[in-house]
Amino acid sequence: MEHYRARLDGLFQALSDPTRRAVLRQLSKGPASITNLAQPFDMALPSFLKHIRLLEESGWVRTRKEGRVRTCAIEKKAFAEADSWLSAQRALWEARTDRLERFVTSGKKDQ
Repeated sequence: MEHYRARLDGLFQALSDPTRRAVLRQLSKGPASITNLAQPFDMALPSFLKHIRLLEESGWVRTRKEGRVRTCAIEKKAFAEADSWLSAQRALWEARTDRLERFVTSGKKDQ
């Protein structure tokens, strides 16, 4: 259970930064080189590489090197893990709001 919790923490921590979310948005269109991914950002390449490293360590992307070009691609498993957790939370809160609605509407009928 602790490993699962740590994995989720890493997944969501990676999403906490707008640069990393923008990288994932770009990668949703398909694999891209780090050079192409870094172009829209006003930062030095070593700083951008820290974002890529964190995305890779958290499981959102995988990289591969061919010659001098490092290419990034989305790792779909991370999306499935995040979606699974979010779905469980959604079901929990929908059940709670359904119970609250039943409580509120049943109380009105008695008055």
